[in-house]
Amino acid sequence: MEPSVVLLLSLLVGFLVLMVRGHSKVHGHLPPGPRPLPLLGNLLQMDRRGLLYSFIQGTRRDRNPNKLELMLQGSLPETGSGSLQDQGILPSSHSNSLLRSHRHLREKYGDVFTVHLGPRSVVMLCGTEAIREALVDKAEAFSGRGTIAVFDPIVQGYGVIFSNGERWKTLRRFSLATMKDFGMGKRSVEERIQEEARCLVEELRKSQGAPLDPTYLFQCITANIICSIVFGERFDYKDLQFLHLLDVIYKTFSLISSLSSQVFELFSGFLKYFPGTHRQIYKNLQEILNYIGHSVEKHQATLDPNNPRDFIDTYLIRMEKEKSNQHTEFHHQNLMISVLSLFLAGTETSSTTLRFGFLLLLKYPHVAEKVQKEIDQVIGTHRPPTLDDRNKMPYTEAVIREIQRFADIVPTGVPHKVTKDTLFRGYLLPKNTEVYPILSTALHDPRYFEQPDAFNPDHFLDANGTLKKTEAFMPFSIGKRICLGEGIARNELFLFFTTILQNFSMSSPVAPKDIDLRPKESGLTNVAPTYQICFLTR
Repeated sequence: MEPSVVLLLSLLVGFLVLMVRGHSKVHGHLPPGPRPLPLLGNLLQMDRRGLLYSFIQGTRRDRNPNKLELMLQGSLPETGSGSLQDQGILPSSHSNSLLRSHRHLREKYGDVFTVHLGPRSVVMLCGTEAIREALVDKAEAFSGRGTIAVFDPIVQGYGVIFSNGERWKTLRRFSLATMKDFGMGKRSVEERIQEEARCLVEELRKSQGAPLDPTYLFQCITANIICSIVFGERFDYKDLQFLHLLDVIYKTFSLISSLSSQVFELFSGFLKYFPGTHRQIYKNLQEILNYIGHSVEKHQATLDPNNPRDFIDTYLIRMEKEKSNQHTEFHHQNLMISVLSLFLAGTETSSTTLRFGFLLLLKYPHVAEKVQKEIDQVIGTHRPPTLDDRNKMPYTEAVIREIQRFADIVPTGVPHKVTKDTLFRGYLLPKNTEVYPILSTALHDPRYFEQPDAFNPDHFLDANGTLKKTEAFMPFSIGKRICLGEGIARNELFLFFTTILQNFSMSSPVAPKDIDLRPKESGLTNVAPTYQICFLTR
């Protein structure tokens, strides 16, 4: 028999097995959704730019045409006195795609509906109220962690981010307490960030205003903060091993958000036997784990139980205390995957936010000027910014929050699953049903943000210019699975943004009107586009 025929038959048999397995697991009364095709589910209804992309876009509710949309349709000028461009309220390039994309799923089925990702039935939660009702009001029931197929061969249900049940609760309690001991919410973390910001300023001065790609510098500064807590050290920006690890992390997140990885997410049970990006992701993560393993060995060789230096030391001390407990969660595998999770999450999300943020400031230079004016008034030029300054700088804080909202770093949220049979809005979700809280639909909720698809810091300011809170702002997710490092990330963003803007003005080789804000990849994460920026000493 021809090899091509054998391969085709293998594919068909594999798909049939997946279909039978997928449909045999569906019980209860799931919310309605688009009719799936056999084997493919709703695959053909998804956008080629990303298999989840069209569902994200399609879940943002239609609004009556307003000034923004009339402008997009060509009925209003884009420039001129009093225009949206003058106000810094222009839509992103992917919001144009929004107006062209599918917009009927949420209108047809409501805020809670079922989508078939290949053979898997997944419940989508859309809008601020639905997400809050699930992740806060029914926090325990929705506290399970769903599977991310490209990570699963490495993490295998271990570690603080990807585990479930008592393992997750034990590791999360330990991680929160340990990170707090090593600086979360204390001035020691503030001092670490300030020191890192000073190092960055020195490095940027060396560029003498020449165009540069900020990707790895922003990765360096955010990675060094989490490294100082987890590994007990920071790295020089020219450290080749450090730069290589950051390059591996960057490429891994790009691969994870690629179209091929999203296809793998749908049919991983079958495609895992074939070559593809999932194998490169596995190789990359294994390389990072090898580095972590060497670091753990060094910690074991130099450990002083009376003087823990960092997260790894504290964990090793706890391991020793519980070595006689056969059911302990404090073992080597959980240590390795927890450190991997913290290292990846602590590096990439904040650095991506910084990359999107400075690109937005290049596109809207008058926003950067207003931030610098507030910095000059509150901080001046003779001392570094501190966290105490944040309460006196509402516009700067509003800009940072709007960057987070607009950049929409994790649009689909990290998948959850229900921990027991759960009645939710009249539907019975069987135990282990996967749930995607579509954070993008909250961050672009028109009931909370007047022009949700435009960049406008006024979304977070009241009529008096005072910072206002909104329940729709959830870039770190919410509930029991909220990001472990939220406090660190918020401190990083404020101190890094203000320190850079205190010392530098910025320019771009590209005219503001020509700056493209579209993500480089859009899948599990939105990967910031690459660009050049000039940092000019003020």
